[in-house]
Amino acid sequence: MTHFSFLDKLSHQIVSDFGTSLSEITIILPNKRARVFLLEALKGQLNQTVFAPSIISIEDFIQDVAGIRAIDPVELLFEFYNVYLSVTPVEKQQEFDLFANWGKTLLQDFNEIDRYLLKPSHVFSYLKDIEVLKRWDLQPSETTVLIDNHLEFWSRLPEYYETLYAHLKNKGFGYQGLIYREAVDNLQHFSEALAGKRLIFAGFNALNQAEEKIIQQLLFNEQAKIYWDIDAVFLKDGHHDAGLFIRRFQKEWKQYTTQPFEWIVNEFGKEKNIQIIGTPKTIGQAKIAGKIVEQIQNNGQSLDTTALVLGEENLLIPALYALPNTVQSLNITMGYSSKNNPAQILVSKLFKLHANAIQRSEKSYTFYYKEVLDILTHPLVEPYNNAAAVIRIINQNNITFLSQKKFLELNQDASELFQLLFERWENDAVSVLNRLSRIILSIKSFLGNDSEEDKVAKAFLYSIFKTINKLINYQEKYNRIDSVAMLHTIYKQIVDLAEVSFEGEPLSGLQVMGVLESRVLDFENVIITSMNEGVFPAGKSMNSFIPYDVKRELGLPTYKEKDAIYCYHFYHLLLRAKNIYLLYNTESEGLDAGEKSRFITQLEIEKQPNHTITHQIYNAYLPDKAYEPIVVPKSERVMERLQEIATGKGFSPSGLTSYIRNPIQFYNQRVLRISEVEEVEENIALNTLGTIIHGVLEELYKPFVGQFLSVEKIAEMLSKANGEVEKQFREVYKEGEIRKGKNLLAFEVAKRNVFNFLNEEKKRIENGDEVKVLALEISLDRTLEDARLPYPVKIAGNVDRIEQRNGKIRIIDYKTGKVELKSVQLKDWTGLTLDIKNDKIIQLLCYAFMYEQQTNGMEMEAGIISFKNMKAGFLPFGIKEDKNVDVVITPEVLDAFKTEVIALINEMLNPEVSFEEKLD
Repeated sequence: MTHFSFLDKLSHQIVSDFGTSLSEITIILPNKRARVFLLEALKGQLNQTVFAPSIISIEDFIQDVAGIRAIDPVELLFEFYNVYLSVTPVEKQQEFDLFANWGKTLLQDFNEIDRYLLKPSHVFSYLKDIEVLKRWDLQPSETTVLIDNHLEFWSRLPEYYETLYAHLKNKGFGYQGLIYREAVDNLQHFSEALAGKRLIFAGFNALNQAEEKIIQQLLFNEQAKIYWDIDAVFLKDGHHDAGLFIRRFQKEWKQYTTQPFEWIVNEFGKEKNIQIIGTPKTIGQAKIAGKIVEQIQNNGQSLDTTALVLGEENLLIPALYALPNTVQSLNITMGYSSKNNPAQILVSKLFKLHANAIQRSEKSYTFYYKEVLDILTHPLVEPYNNAAAVIRIINQNNITFLSQKKFLELNQDASELFQLLFERWENDAVSVLNRLSRIILSIKSFLGNDSEEDKVAKAFLYSIFKTINKLINYQEKYNRIDSVAMLHTIYKQIVDLAEVSFEGEPLSGLQVMGVLESRVLDFENVIITSMNEGVFPAGKSMNSFIPYDVKRELGLPTYKEKDAIYCYHFYHLLLRAKNIYLLYNTESEGLDAGEKSRFITQLEIEKQPNHTITHQIYNAYLPDKAYEPIVVPKSERVMERLQEIATGKGFSPSGLTSYIRNPIQFYNQRVLRISEVEEVEENIALNTLGTIIHGVLEELYKPFVGQFLSVEKIAEMLSKANGEVEKQFREVYKEGEIRKGKNLLAFEVAKRNVFNFLNEEKKRIENGDEVKVLALEISLDRTLEDARLPYPVKIAGNVDRIEQRNGKIRIIDYKTGKVELKSVQLKDWTGLTLDIKNDKIIQLLCYAFMYEQQTNGMEMEAGIISFKNMKAGFLPFGIKEDKNVDVVITPEVLDAFKTEVIALINEMLNPEVSFEEKLD
C-alpha cells in the first residue's frame, strides 16, 4: 500500500500494531501542531469508533517524566534576579534592567548546559580559566577594579547556577534544561510507573543529550518505538547536513545492531518540478506567492495539500494581502509578531509620551505635540476620542510643547478614553499597568462582534491585554519595577512573546506557516519564501557567554548544528512534494537582503535525475516613461469656474505666475481651491518669516501714512522695532517656541532685517530723499477690457507699499529671499509669459497696471527691496537697451505688457487648451 505522507504511514503502522487499543499508547511528536493531522490520518485507517491515543509534544512529555512544570521566561528572569540578590554582596548588586541584559544570556547558557547533561562546575571552571588566561601577563598589583569585578563575575557563575537550580526545583517549576536534567534523573521511576503503556516517538531529527538518553533507555526497556523520516539520499551521503543527526544515531545507538532502523524512504529522488524564482525585495516575493497560489487553483488542484512556508514572519501580512480572492479557507499556524500589532504600537507610544513628560519636568508634566498627535491619530483611538478640535488648535497655534494641565483644558468635553490616555502617570508600575489595562478595555467597548475589522482589532487588543496582566502579576509578586522607565524596558522585553494567534481550519484550505511549524507534515505543493543566506538558514548569530571553540569541545550545538536542523526542515518539506517554488530576494544589500541560499545552490549542484529545475527572475515592470505629466481637459464646469475667478475675485499676479510655473498647480489651488493641510510649523518657514517682516514694517510705518518721513520718525520706528518683531512673532507664529533653536535664529534674522531696512531708509533721507508713504499692504484691482479678450477680466492683488519719492510714484514689493537686479530687467517683450524667470517682472507690472489711474500724472516706477540683498537697495523694473535702462513705467510700457498678459489669459480661458503639468 502506498502512503502519501509520513503521518499516513505512521497511522497505518500504529493501527497494524495496536488495532483498536489505541488508548494504551502515547505518541510523542516534535511539536503540537502535527497532533490534529495525525488524528485525521488515524481516522482514515479505522472503520469504527475507538478511543484516541494520547498525542503530545516532546516538551510536554519531558515535563511528565520530570514532574516539573515549565516557567514563563519573564517570570524566570524575576526568579533569577531574586537569587542573584541573595548571593551577591549589596555593594555589587545591579538594578534589574541592567541585570536583565546579561541575565537572559546566562539563562540560555544554563539551559544548554542542562539539556546536554554537561557537568556545570567543569564548564564554569573552564570559562573562568579562559578569562584568567586572557590577562596572564598582569601582576596582581597591575589589575584594575574593572578587571577584578569581571573575573569575580566568572567565579560567581557556579554559585548563581546551583542556587537558581535548587531554588526552582524546590518550587516545582523550571526552565527547559532543568526539566530535561530532572527527567533523566527521574527516568527509572517514570519507566516503572508506565506499566503496560507503550510510547511511540515519531518524526524526530536533532535530539539533545537528555532526549537521546531518555529515548534510548525506553527503547532498551522495550517500552517505546521510534520512527524516523529520512531519505536514503541524505543518509548515504556522509556530507549532507539533512542527515547529520540521524546518521549518527543510526551508527551509535546500540539498538540498531540487532533491530531494523525505521524508516528510510526513497521519496526525494522521485519526479519533482522545482521552480527557483528571484525577485527584488520582500513584497515582490509575497506578490509572486499569491500568483502561484492562483495558478495552482487554476490548474484544478486543491489547496488542501498546499503549504505557503514563510522564511520571515514579517512577510505574513503582505502574503495575506497578495492571496487571490478565490482562496476560500486557509489556516495560519504562525503567530503574528507583536512588533506590528497596532495595540502594541499604541502602548509603546503612550510609554514614550509619558516617560518623556516625566523626564522633561515631573512638576509641569510637559507633552511634545508630535507624541500627542501620534496617539490622537492612532487608528485604535482616532474614531472614538472626539479630538478633532484639539488637533486643529495644536496645528493652528503652532503649539510644540504644552503642559498636561493646559492640554486637558484644550478639550473641555473630554471623553473617558481621552482622559485615560493623557492623565498624569504616577511613578508606580502597577497604577500605570492598570491604566493601560483600562485603556484597552475602553477601546474594546467601542468594538462590535459583527465587523471582521473589529474582530481582528479585538484579537490585537487581547494579546496586549494578556501581556499587561502578566506584568501586573509579576509586579505584585516580585515588586522589582520602581520607575516608568524600567517598566518600559521590561515591557519591551516581554512584548516580544505576545504574538497574535489566528484561528483557522487546520485540515482544509491553504496552510500558511513558519519553517518550524512544518515539521512532520507533507504537502504536494510547497511555496517557500525568503530563501536567502541569513534567513534560510539563519546564519551565525550566537547569543552566549560560551565561545564557539568551547561549545565544539563540550559537544554543545553551534551554528553548524543549527544550519543542519534548518537543512533537514528544508529537505523534509521537499521530500514528498511534487511542485516546489523557492522564492528569494535578488537584492544583495539592505535589511531584508542577502545572497541566494546555499540550499538552492546545493539543489542545483546535487540535482537528482528526476528533478526538473527551472530558474526565473521577476522584475517590476518599468514603463518607458517614469512619469506621465497630468493633463486635465477644461470641462464646462471648469470654464464656469475660470469665468467666476476672472470676473469675481480676479486673477492675482501670483495666480498668473503660478499658471506659468505649472498649470496643474494653478488648477489645484485656484480652480479646485485645494489648500495645503494645516500642520504644526515646528521651525519657522520662510513664508512665515516673510509674513512677520511685512507685518512689522506695516505696523511701524502705519502712523506716518500720508506724511513725509523724517530722520526723527525713522529713529522712533527703530526704537519700537524689536518689540514689534516679537509682537508679530506671537501673532503669526502663535504659541510656537521662539526662545531657542532654529526659531531663535529666525527671530534674530527678522530683527536684523527690519533694523537694516530702517537704517537704509534713514541714510536715504539724510542724503536728501523726500519720501511720503501713500499706502501700506493695500488691495488693488482693475478690470482689463480689451477686444482680444472673451470678456472683461479683473486683475487684483495686494501691494506691500506705495510711496511718493522725489516727485515720483514708487511701488515696492518686499522679498525676504535674495533678488538681483537682472531679475527685474527686461530686454525683449517676446516670451515674457512663457518663462517663470520673469515672474517678478510680471508681478511688478501688474501692480503698475492696477495703480496707473491713481498716479495723478506723476511718473511711476515699480521695484523690489530684497532683504537678503539690502546693499543693492531698491531694485526697479527697467527696460534694458544696450547699456541704458529705462525705469519709468510709461503707458507704452503698460500697453506692451497688456498684449503679453492678454495672450496668457486667453490661453487660460481657452477651452481647447488643457491644464498640462510642467515637470521641469
